[in-house]
Amino acid sequence: MTPELLAELLTARRARKSVAVVTDLTTGQQHLIGRDDVQDDEVLLNAFRFDKSGVSKSETAERFITIHNPPLRMVITGAVLIAQSLIPMAKAAGYDVWIVDPRGAFASDGRFPDVKLHADWPEDVIPTIGLDQRTAFLALTHDPKIDDPALELALKSSCFYIGALGSKKTHASRLERLRAKGFVDQEITKINGPIGLSIGAVGAAEIAISIMAQVTKALRLGL
Repeated sequence: MTPELLAELLTARRARKSVAVVTDLTTGQQHLIGRDDVQDDEVLLNAFRFDKSGVSKSETAERFITIHNPPLRMVITGAVLIAQSLIPMAKAAGYDVWIVDPRGAFASDGRFPDVKLHADWPEDVIPTIGLDQRTAFLALTHDPKIDDPALELALKSSCFYIGALGSKKTHASRLERLRAKGFVDQEITKINGPIGLSIGAVGAAEIAISIMAQVTKALRLGL
């Protein structure tokens, strides 16, 4: 790898940009390509989607693709019981977890050890975290004063998943509030609500499983 290519790679990493180093195995030539710059190359798109490096062969070329995706992140508003069940699964799946909840009685180190915990309003904290293509955002408080501003930020971001807890009636009211804020249907349909796959989940632990499954589906399949 040339010093110039290494400098490009390090710059992309600092910016949390998904890139791949593509090496022509015949000539040894290398180049860097960003995920956003890939159009119709399904091999590269799948390599990015599944975090999978390896050899790719075609009739005309043989190349080695080295994927450099930023670490996964999960940002959650709501220091609630479902979050307590969800966090160990998210960590096991490789997510760096952030909890944001201005309610100090909920957002305590005792209830949420070993996570990045912010007992502040989402609109103050989330811009400092940043929501990008490798970030899943979950709104779990059931409180519009907390969840709505966070959802507005999520909808304006490129995060790969947005989910919000609540019944169908609660979610319908939430969408009306977002429309009143100027969001159009094409934007608000990005919100998975009610959150989680429909698996008949009962209780916090099973709801957490349904959420983690839906997040994984969005990450790997883009759905």
